[in-house]
Amino acid sequence: MIHDEINQTINRTFIMDVQKQLLRDPDVSPTDKQLKNVLGKKLYGIYDELFNTLTSDSWALKFEWNYYKDGKAWLCKVIHKKKTVFWLSVWENFIKTGFYFTEKTRSGVLELDIADAIKIKFAGSEVVGKLIPLSLDINGKEQLKDLFKIAEYKKNLK
Repeated sequence: MIHDEINQTINRTFIMDVQKQLLRDPDVSPTDKQLKNVLGKKLYGIYDELFNTLTSDSWALKFEWNYYKDGKAWLCKVIHKKKTVFWLSVWENFIKTGFYFTEKTRSGVLELDIADAIKIKFAGSEVVGKLIPLSLDINGKEQLKDLFKIAEYKKNLK
């Protein structure tokens, strides 16, 4: 089973590496209408559930879209108070989320009840500066449960 999860993750990663990032026009802000248009019905449904869950009173996260000239694309910073919980970007066939952890908090991620493939990928991630990246390429609603568990862990870190 773990082997199948790893193969699916590798296949998704390979396929998604050749995809193109969307929302590249600095003059077109990612409004709800714009996101519906570029994501299509399935991906917008995933984004909508993600957005509605995380901006609910119980989560109280905020989505801040900004255009970044260095990457020439719009990125969304998902924050709780002043803490960045994760970054979100929109791609052709998926929504990419990026979390950053420290060596001190890595073990907590590995203890979460999330897919083994995510844990294996994260355990092998290289430290970049002082941070360890964890990215999820979301293209199915079933993946949101893992994202929510990781986001909750990150949100509650001191």
